[in-house]
Amino acid sequence: MLKRLRKIRKQTMPKATETVLEIDLNALRHNYEYITSKLDKETRVLAVVKAFGYGSDSVAVAKEMVDLGVDYFAVAYSIEGETLRNAGIHAPILVLHPLPANFESIISSCQEPSLYSRKMLLDFIAFAEEKKQKDYPIHLKFNTGLNRLGFTEDDIDFIVSALSKTKSVKIKSMLSHLAATEDLNEAEFTRKQIARFQSISEKIISEIGYRPMLHTLNTSGIVNFPEAQFDMVRTGIALYGFGNNAEVNKHLKPVSTLKTVISQIHEIKPGETVGYNRKFVSDKNKKTATLPIGHADGISRAYGNGIGWVTINGQKAPIAGNVCMDMIMVDVSDIDCQEGDEVIVFGDNPTAGELALAVNSIPYELLTAISQRVKRRVFR
Repeated sequence: MLKRLRKIRKQTMPKATETVLEIDLNALRHNYEYITSKLDKETRVLAVVKAFGYGSDSVAVAKEMVDLGVDYFAVAYSIEGETLRNAGIHAPILVLHPLPANFESIISSCQEPSLYSRKMLLDFIAFAEEKKQKDYPIHLKFNTGLNRLGFTEDDIDFIVSALSKTKSVKIKSMLSHLAATEDLNEAEFTRKQIARFQSISEKIISEIGYRPMLHTLNTSGIVNFPEAQFDMVRTGIALYGFGNNAEVNKHLKPVSTLKTVISQIHEIKPGETVGYNRKFVSDKNKKTATLPIGHADGISRAYGNGIGWVTINGQKAPIAGNVCMDMIMVDVSDIDCQEGDEVIVFGDNPTAGELALAVNSIPYELLTAISQRVKRRVFR
């Protein structure tokens, strides 16, 4: 099925004439359906669309997710949620890292904060009371081992006491973030986190007299720890085509394809150099192609000097010399190509994961690094 989709896309997509990030909504739908096939029928789905939809187009992704029936969205900061609201997205939005400076924005756009400390809880309650809110939905985050953000078990009495004194807020969900779900060598640690979260949640539920939603699984957790689905799961990277696991990746389709074109081709003689600092020195007659994409577009300097590569007419062309701000040069000595030809930076081959691995990175970093000056082209 995946091979057939790729073949259809190659046949129907116009060739790139500039640097462009293509966003394939069919691939997004395919990935969503694969993820939900792993879930119990009653489990809700929260789609993570932070960081411009992992570097793609958060609005286009969110609209497609709404059509697919997603239950919740998550963003990192309220400004990302405002973008969705302004585009007509009415589904609930969880703000994973709210800040007091953004409380006005959160309430005015009906977003829901994930509160993680005593100060944050008291500050938001005070703000909600000032705005005369009643039962405003909040989410409580608990630190069970990641040690990044979250209440601890020692905060339970404080939380219950604070909530008993106000009608301005009501817990919509309780959540935690697992540290190593993709690493089965850490399965024991993950299960301890899950058990700790369940224990904390049940203690709070017994005190407040109602049952909020519980959720802790991320993409890898959905695959490796299905017994801990609770009421909802959060999926991010899998929606965009990556599962932190080679076996899972076989069932997913990269949503984003980064393309560019050949601007100019140069004949390089023996001893001549290419690019800044003369890092590429030719040992024989060579041919290089200059492409209109650089580190200002998200292609890190770490990919320079043959570490990174692009694909031209199905062949691998290594980067020659340093990556420039707006351009890279690639070695096309053995490739039949001409100025104006399309170039694949990442997509199906290589994938963003394969290219990221070349610099000991992860697809998250490469995908989210793609500059907003790169044109997005959404298609189905």
